Amino acid sequence: MAKGHWLDPLARSLLEATGQIPRAPQPAKPEPSQVEPSEAEAPPAPDGSDESVERELLALKLAQNPGLRLTSAQQVLQAAALGWRLDVNRATAADWLRLPGCTPTQVDLLLRLQSGGVQLSGPEDLQKLLGLEAGLIRSWTPLLEFRWYGDAPTAAATLDLNRCRAEQLGAQLALEESRCRRLLQERSRAPFRDLADLQQRLQLPAELVEGLIGRVSFGQGPIGPELPRPPRPPASR
Repeated sequence: MAKGHWLDPLARSLLEATGQIPRAPQPAKPEPSQVEPSEAEAPPAPDGSDESVERELLALKLAQNPGLRLTSAQQVLQAAALGWRLDVNRATAADWLRLPGCTPTQVDLLLRLQSGGVQLSGPEDLQKLLGLEAGLIRSWTPLLEFRWYGDAPTAAATLDLNRCRAEQLGAQLALEESRCRRLLQERSRAPFRDLADLQQRLQLPAELVEGLIGRVSFGQGPIGPELPRPPRPPASR
């Protein structure tokens, strides 16, 4: 067979593999020292393929189990990249329980407030309401959406509703006298557990409770009696 035969590369490879024609000699590889820097193989650039594989795997798991609980801040980021969001003011118990570190007790409080019409305006509200550590609220934030269904409230300073004096309720919280009396009566029966308990026992409107987020706390120790103030000394003439 002539040297310059007409076989295409595929046919040539097949004949070489079966031994019907001799293999063409391969050019010798140059020593590494002889390779020009521009010809040397550059290391492959990181393309984030591992991360994309993890994200696709999470997408598959979420498709198979919509109630899958996320276990880390990294999974929260991946779920956010897939387009998942949690509408804080409309979320269900299952939505909240997907978040890493979110407890059933916290979910119960959130749902009771939601059923009373209370809305949260940002991560700070959620952090104060649940007493979350800064790192935990940061890990949730990529998934959280705070859509406001109405007019947003304004904010101010904090007061323990289970220990404060009667006059502080009116002065610091601007509560009506009738509500102050009702609050003190209810508090004498049992301390308030949280904002949702306060709202339910006093039948407070949602907008008033929203204005109390971050401004009040609920100490759970024994409540001491409210002592009468001493009489003022007579003015000297």
